[in-house]
Amino acid sequence: MTETGGALAGPVEIVGVGLLGTSVALACAKAGLDVLLSDATASHVRTASGLGAGRPRKPGDSPQLVVVAVPPAHLGEVITRVLADSPDAFVTDVGSVKASPLAYVREHNPDDVRRYVGGHPMAGSERSGPLAATATLFEGRPWAVTPHADAAPEATALVEELAALCGALPLVLEPDDHDQAVARTSHVPHLMAALVAGRLAVAPVGHLRLSGQGVRDVTRVAGGDPGLYGQIVAGNAHAVTALLAEVRTQLDDMIEAVGNGDAAALDVLLKEGQAGTRAIPGKHGRPQTVQASVYVTVPDEPGNLARLFADAGESGVNIEDVRIDHDPGRPVGVMELIVAHDAADRMQAVLESRGWVAHR
Repeated sequence: MTETGGALAGPVEIVGVGLLGTSVALACAKAGLDVLLSDATASHVRTASGLGAGRPRKPGDSPQLVVVAVPPAHLGEVITRVLADSPDAFVTDVGSVKASPLAYVREHNPDDVRRYVGGHPMAGSERSGPLAATATLFEGRPWAVTPHADAAPEATALVEELAALCGALPLVLEPDDHDQAVARTSHVPHLMAALVAGRLAVAPVGHLRLSGQGVRDVTRVAGGDPGLYGQIVAGNAHAVTALLAEVRTQLDDMIEAVGNGDAAALDVLLKEGQAGTRAIPGKHGRPQTVQASVYVTVPDEPGNLARLFADAGESGVNIEDVRIDHDPGRPVGVMELIVAHDAADRMQAVLESRGWVAHR
């Protein structure tokens, strides 16, 4: 093959037009690229085409870059097939595990592995399928680009350019390093959430009436598709099991500390957890800043959220984050407005002057 430069000019082919694949296609089409759509389900291609994401691939089309967006269990097989079927194309994917598909390609198509560089946009939705897609899904999100030792520089450049075109922030990692990172930040947290949520499934109804925002925050991700997440975890088994073993050791320590009333040992574990929350990067990937919360009682009536945000805007304080605690059994909700620590008093004063019940 004759490899061309790293400038992304198209055509770009998307293999698998579900949520992620169609979102990539929409972003590429919005940028003016010719987008080719392929999927084992013909109705997905028709739907994505109708959304303006591109057109079905035809015989004779020759993509510059192919983006594989299929379920994790099929990544290695499909990437290998695409490399063979499109000998003039570079290939990437959007899967959440990187080492295992690369190993599959090395084993089954070692001559073409240099044209493959993995990718993983850190974005998604609880919805699936092409109708859930949006061209802005990746805006401001990290997009891991995982070149390997044999990767062509042109391939890496194209994947980085694709990420930037989609509005994401390219982050270059080695495949194994990526898998360890997502095990720590995504896969193990999901499994822990599933265990906590599983205890709720067998709880007496009366206990569940005491559910607050805390348990919703801890268990939210457990509502994802078990089949899909089972594939993801299985594909990253080595990194995940190593971290689970660490968690098991700490869980045994916590059981012992609580059972023995060892307040000092429990305090060590709780403080380590607190330190972990502070280690998570802040806005735009920067170190976290000192923040404070202003809690506002919001009657459950149309228009009140819009009015609250309008009044909050009058304070001149930027809202860094928002959380809503709304129990369906109560006529009001509590909105948590997270702001810079030194601006919280000003936010609270402005809201109270406009009739809101607010507190720190």
